[in-house]
Amino acid sequence: MHAKSQSILVVKLGGTEGVDYSAICEDVAGLIDAGQKVVVVHGGSAEANILGETIGHPPQFFTSPSGFTSRYTDPKTLEVFTMAVNGKVNTQLVSQLQGMGVNAFGISGLDGQLMKAKRKEAIRCVQNGRRFVVRNDQSGKIKQVDANLLQLLLNNGYVPVVAPLAIGEGGEALNTDADRAAAMVAASLQAEKLLLLTAVPGLMRDFPDEETLISRLQISQLDDAMQYAEGRMKKKVLGAQEALRGGVKQVIIADGRSPHPISQALSGLGTWILA
Repeated sequence: MHAKSQSILVVKLGGTEGVDYSAICEDVAGLIDAGQKVVVVHGGSAEANILGETIGHPPQFFTSPSGFTSRYTDPKTLEVFTMAVNGKVNTQLVSQLQGMGVNAFGISGLDGQLMKAKRKEAIRCVQNGRRFVVRNDQSGKIKQVDANLLQLLLNNGYVPVVAPLAIGEGGEALNTDADRAAAMVAASLQAEKLLLLTAVPGLMRDFPDEETLISRLQISQLDDAMQYAEGRMKKKVLGAQEALRGGVKQVIIADGRSPHPISQALSGLGTWILA
């Protein structure tokens, strides 16, 4: 069931170094003042990496045969990820927004079963030309988002700030990809726009040459776009595709490092992908 909305904007903040959280929070505060409903979804990969290194459990990443890179989430990594993303990043964002007069409400996908996911039983990987399967990974693919819970918060004047953890079929915590979590949240709310803020100006045909930035794309062009999306950008393109197929009108991939990241993206900067 899709919940009906009065124009909702879902903003996903990259967990990459360089993304300016305080500038994004200021923009969110401005939008809330103007009467816009906003849901914030965030990553936290950089914080998780730093914490993992600090406690002697550095991150490991695997690449699938189709070129998608994912964090290997063993039980210890899940603890690190939860502490960094839900504990630190979520709390910091809520605190910053509250300081700007926004009644932010921190929530992870575990809380109230906001996001239900299916655990990945076996992940096919390729490394140095060798193929292998990873089995005890504690990550999942989101199958369902409780839009009613988010609507309840929005309708009562709160701004949900969502950490990308989900609940598995046995009640266990699962790590999920934040871009795809944001896409599922946006689709469940039938949001007008999904904004994916990252540490580059948008999707480039020839990364990292910013002269090759693609400013406009149709959903029908996304399969081709996957060919030249590099690294983490592949997940953003996939998330954009999932959001648009789920009923979101527009997805914007834009630079989260600029002084007014949201307002600049909404004014036309970045890569706009249209349904």
